[in-house]
Amino acid sequence: MPLSDAQRQLVRGFRDALETALADDARFRDATREDRPDESTLATRWQAADRVWFEIALRPLIPQVRVAVLTDDRWRSEDWEEKIEESGDSMNEFIGMGMHDAGLDWEEPPVEHYRADLKYFYFTTPLELSRLDDLADPATRDRIRRMFDGYYNAFSEHLGGE
Repeated sequence: MPLSDAQRQLVRGFRDALETALADDARFRDATREDRPDESTLATRWQAADRVWFEIALRPLIPQVRVAVLTDDRWRSEDWEEKIEESGDSMNEFIGMGMHDAGLDWEEPPVEHYRADLKYFYFTTPLELSRLDDLADPATRDRIRRMFDGYYNAFSEHLGGE
């Protein structure tokens, strides 16, 4: 089922607000949109280092928002896995600490780690929305932004892959 014009406008407002808020953020080089033609996934990626991006992906048909760090470098992904293991924390706890530092009390958020499109290695956390209109809610937008900052906090020391 395609999105209605009203839903597209809501999604556009949400994305534009996030992209504008992060436009001058020195942590990132640029932002790009990676949207599926069927509108099932609408993603914005901010490049943080060579071959490393942070992403906010909207899945409007579910509705769900996914916040992630991703790389197209298998060895970097494996290095991140090792760093998490060396920390003594589970992936959930590792990301949860980053979110705590961003002011979000979510001790063990769900974390999925997978390879997508035979190219990208993801660490991602989904946020289920009760309805797509939640995207207009300032509290929901704040939560998504804190999730994004939490992912950055969790991985910032390991962006170079060393």
